[in-house]
Amino acid sequence: MFSPPAKKSTLSARKNAAVQRDGNSTPLAENRRPPIDSPAVPNRPATGTPAPWASRLSVLARIPPVKRSDRGDEVDAVQPVYVGEFPQVVRDAQIMSLQNHVSADASSSGGMDKETSLAWMICGNRLFVWNFLSPAASRECTVLDLPSTTSEDGDMGKSSFQINTWLVSVVNWDSSKRTASKVVKRSSSVGIVMCNKKTRTLIFWPDIYSASRMSPVTCVGFSESEASYLRQNGKGISSKQRKNDKLVNNFTKSYLINSLIASAIPAATNSCIAFACSSNGVLWRFLCSPSGIECQIEHRMSDIFSQGIDSSPLVASKGYPRSLIWHSFSRSSDEPTRQFLLLTNNEIQCFEVKLASQFDVSKLWSHEIVGTDGDLGIQKDLAGQKKIWPLDLDVDNDGKVITILIAIFCKDRVTSSSYTEYSLLTMQFKSGVDISKPIGEKILEKKAPIQVIIPKARVEDEEFLFSMRLKVGGKPAGSAIILSGDGTATVSHYWRNSTRLYQFDLPYDAGKVLDASVFPSSDDNEDGAWAVLTEKAGVWAIPERAVLLGGVEPPERSLSRKGSSNDGSLQEERRNFSVAGNIAPRRASSEAWDAGDRQRAGLTGVARRSPQDEESEALLSQLFHDFLMSGQVDGVLDKLKNSRAFEREGEINVFTRTSKSIVDTLAKHWTTTRGPEIALSVVSTQLVEKQQKHQKFLQFLALSKCHEELCSRQRQSLQIIMEHGEKLAGMIQLRELQNTISHANASGPDSYYGSETRTSGALWDLIQFVGEKARRNTVLLMDRDNAEVFYSKVSDLEEVFHCLERQLDYVISGDMPIHLQFQRACQLSEACVTIFRAAMQYRSQHHLWYPPPEGLTPWYSKIIVWSGLWSLATFMLQLLNEINRVDDSARSNFYSNLEVLSEVLLESYSNAITAKVERKEDHRTLLEEYWKRRDTLLDSLYRQVKNFVQAKLPDSTEENEEQGKDIMMTLSSNLLSIAKRHEGYQTMWSICCDLDDSELLRSLMHESMGPKGGFSCFVFEQLYESKQLSKLMRLGEEFQDELAMFLKQHPDLLWLHEVFLHQFSSASETLHAISLSKDDKSISAVEEIDGSRVSRCSLTLAKRKHFLNLAKISAAAGKNTGYELKMKRIEADKNILQVQEEMLRLIPDNEEKQSIEQRLLPPVDLIELCLKIQNRELSLRAFDLFAWTSASFLRNNTSLLEECWRNAANQDDWQSLHQRSITEGWSDETTLEVLKETILFQASSKCYGPYAETFDGKFEEVLPLRQESSEHPNLKDTSSSVESVLMQHKDFPDAGKLMLTSIVLGSIWGNSTADCGPIGMDYDGASPME
Repeated sequence: MFSPPAKKSTLSARKNAAVQRDGNSTPLAENRRPPIDSPAVPNRPATGTPAPWASRLSVLARIPPVKRSDRGDEVDAVQPVYVGEFPQVVRDAQIMSLQNHVSADASSSGGMDKETSLAWMICGNRLFVWNFLSPAASRECTVLDLPSTTSEDGDMGKSSFQINTWLVSVVNWDSSKRTASKVVKRSSSVGIVMCNKKTRTLIFWPDIYSASRMSPVTCVGFSESEASYLRQNGKGISSKQRKNDKLVNNFTKSYLINSLIASAIPAATNSCIAFACSSNGVLWRFLCSPSGIECQIEHRMSDIFSQGIDSSPLVASKGYPRSLIWHSFSRSSDEPTRQFLLLTNNEIQCFEVKLASQFDVSKLWSHEIVGTDGDLGIQKDLAGQKKIWPLDLDVDNDGKVITILIAIFCKDRVTSSSYTEYSLLTMQFKSGVDISKPIGEKILEKKAPIQVIIPKARVEDEEFLFSMRLKVGGKPAGSAIILSGDGTATVSHYWRNSTRLYQFDLPYDAGKVLDASVFPSSDDNEDGAWAVLTEKAGVWAIPERAVLLGGVEPPERSLSRKGSSNDGSLQEERRNFSVAGNIAPRRASSEAWDAGDRQRAGLTGVARRSPQDEESEALLSQLFHDFLMSGQVDGVLDKLKNSRAFEREGEINVFTRTSKSIVDTLAKHWTTTRGPEIALSVVSTQLVEKQQKHQKFLQFLALSKCHEELCSRQRQSLQIIMEHGEKLAGMIQLRELQNTISHANASGPDSYYGSETRTSGALWDLIQFVGEKARRNTVLLMDRDNAEVFYSKVSDLEEVFHCLERQLDYVISGDMPIHLQFQRACQLSEACVTIFRAAMQYRSQHHLWYPPPEGLTPWYSKIIVWSGLWSLATFMLQLLNEINRVDDSARSNFYSNLEVLSEVLLESYSNAITAKVERKEDHRTLLEEYWKRRDTLLDSLYRQVKNFVQAKLPDSTEENEEQGKDIMMTLSSNLLSIAKRHEGYQTMWSICCDLDDSELLRSLMHESMGPKGGFSCFVFEQLYESKQLSKLMRLGEEFQDELAMFLKQHPDLLWLHEVFLHQFSSASETLHAISLSKDDKSISAVEEIDGSRVSRCSLTLAKRKHFLNLAKISAAAGKNTGYELKMKRIEADKNILQVQEEMLRLIPDNEEKQSIEQRLLPPVDLIELCLKIQNRELSLRAFDLFAWTSASFLRNNTSLLEECWRNAANQDDWQSLHQRSITEGWSDETTLEVLKETILFQASSKCYGPYAETFDGKFEEVLPLRQESSEHPNLKDTSSSVESVLMQHKDFPDAGKLMLTSIVLGSIWGNSTADCGPIGMDYDGASPME
């Protein structure tokens, strides 16, 4: 490509001795052309290397032996990777062109399309189109004949820099259907628009894949005088402008078409709109359809055009506008508008085109990149600057960053030498700007300072500069590739604060570089490595690692096709770069699986591994090799310990890496030229050989004691090593399954795509997808077949399940016949089950080799696996709706496959949850997902079983019912086993109910025990909810502990079970709790057991008293220690309950009474209600309530107790009694008899009399009777007493003596036969009613 100034060699000086020019002049283009040594072989290089189309059996054969030295790792790591040969028809056409002595310029057009992964090449008068990602063995090529009217105009002259004389734009009609997934699958419909740069001939193929391909539509030599002048910036063209157009018509033939883009029109079939820009400042618009091509001038750069006319006739040297690209920000393919960018000599312009109606084009914005403001782009008119050329631009995938390639012609004022500076200008949209509808004048801003690629390159003429093209988007992230007209490609990457350049350079002549693209990556929103299309050597890739390791800082070496002038220093720089970056380069061959492209952490795709790791791995490999040769392991453990081989864990452990290299070895004798069927015939043997070697490796670990060390120090590493064996066993079984399916397909009529080969079916397509993904992620494997890569890369077997999650719609298309969808789904299910069972069998056979499993998640229980399994299972569940459209055998087979797939999926979930629990991680979300999907699968499977039974026995006779049960038992046996294993209790219950098999139910209840009751608890719940309480209690006879655990949530039945178990004390506690429960409990259970069927109702006071009586009886029957106190407490609660009943008799019928009848009132509410009713009897009952409660209740409600004494004093007319005592002159006996009838006397007798009885404390401790007795130790902080309460009464000034006499006499004149006196004085517990 471009090169910095360098001292010319002696040979070069002799060759150019006749050409005298100073340092300021521009070199002639002719001096850059390679000499033609042989007239028979055009463009042969001076090296005299063999013809590039000689037979190639592998990529390694193309690398000269001189580069395969002992330090070949360092060299190979920076070499490009051979991806694939041209299709044979292309190679034949090239040979034919060579034999016919066709000029090289006439056959040097080619290119690549990123969206469709199509490559194209023109040889002679034919256009060849093929998918460059397809393996060679399955590569198809479409050949299109160019119309005879497209021959080149001889007046245009020839240029050594114009490689591609044709511009080609590929239109993918299926783009709207493929946006959801990056699937490498040939588009079913593709159109092509191509334009000759020189002759301005436009050709349009509506559909190149159509069986009845139509002839192309052509527009030969379009010119301004022939175009439709419909609009120019939205205005009509004036007659004066048309006159000026005629003045320049003589120069039209010298103008070149610089760029071409095309886009499908959503509303039209196989129709597109295309834009082209020419070097005379004209923007062309073409409407292409199968019926014809309409050509219009859409926009004119009038300032540039007029400048050329006024100054000189060499207007073509202006060369602008340069580039057209679609602005591909995130958008729907069905949107009616698209934006495109146009690069002029000083700015970027953005246009919007409507893809419907009149296809109007409007200018949205423009941004000056070459001007006086350096903050907006490139500042011009600086010292030393002579001219600035914007050469090309490109946009990243998100459409947010625009990169422009800039060339600046400069002159050093000190030395008077001229040079060219190449740089990259990156612009981004300002924050807050809506890319889809940008508004405002300043839309863009600099993303970063200008990145200078080469500060002082040699001077080139404009023709060479304008041949340069820019591409962005490949790896490493942020890199760009620059293509030049002399056929070179250079990758520029800014890394570690410096720009590094990597020149694409093949071992020997490959012709010129025609185009470059980016390999699509399987990862979302990411691109892969750079892909390069050469003129004679096929397609090559530039790995990310090669750019990082092989890039050099300019101008350390020349970037021209002549190579480096100091190769030794280059090698030294690479070695220093490798050591400084802590990067261990590996051989860049197809066997280097872990070459760095798959890695995301660390150095942008390069795996960080220390030299110590490399040495340890090399030592381990050598020791293992010695073991294979001699069987000796003496001193192995010590040597590996000394090399620190046991310090890394996981994937980077040296033992893990060695195990992976064993199972992932790529067969050297497998070549894609042998065809897939022949190649697959040796797969089984290769896999068995890998298995034997892996087993030898395990023996080596055991004999050398390394296994013990790994088991104790690196459990995860040992787990991965054993999982390699599992995956290898699974791959072997998968290969056998594929062989069986292939033979079945070959002998049967079933092939959706019409293929006659054995390489067909869903499993084969899945293998192709997984292999394709591995090839795309590791460009070192691009020369291998998909199936070869799949069967070789054993350690990535889980990618099968990842592909099922992402690409299932492409493996089983909805367009396929329904019976074929069922068949392919069964194939995929069988493949998944085969892998899983093979892994489980390997684990069972080698269980002694495994480390302790606690906290380790098996590979088949990771999210990537069960997500893929669930995707397939979901699809199969959807197919169940169409199962009636297939025959009985297909139904049965489909059900069986779905059943075993469900078992595998649930087992995968179960292992993952177990590992999370052992690691003490949060597993609730995963557990809920597992439950939900388990129930979905099992319910669907059981419904299908019932449908099978119903289909076989449509009549519901008694004989058929018995036969139906037998059939259901047979069909549901496996399902029942799965449900039992994964606690699918609903399915187990449904099967038992439909079979009406109580023995089976009891058997499952015994087998499915759990910490929370297991299946038994579920059965009890079902019986309880369905009111089958008799059955529930009878099951308790056999499952006593389980029912007792369940009935803890249902105490209305628990006491019955406790009575059955003779746990009378427990039954008494339960009954006591039920009777005093504040929330309503149903007692319908008791009544239903007795045979009556009454509706549920709330507990009434009578029912609560009934439960209290039962509790008292149960306590007496139990006779446990302290049962007397329990009986007294129950009796006290009965008395409190009786007070509430008495209140109800005194309260008139109203809403309040109804509310009291429906609930149990606490003692405080009862006491307050007694005070509210103002009844003499209830006034005394308030003191009884205090006496039937606890001491704590008394202490906490002292004020309420005082209020009760005030209420008691108010029940009698003390003023009247005082007047009578004076008037009648009462004696002591009369006074006593009269006072005994007062409420104060009776209350004092209840609370302070000689027969006063209370629970847990006395009234004296809370409220003493007399003021002088308030010296009780518990009442030091209060002066309250009954006397002080009475002193506040209104009659106390006159009848105070009589009132005090009443309470004093009551306290000493007790009546043991007082009605409703409290009992059970010795109970020291709190009342449950409180």
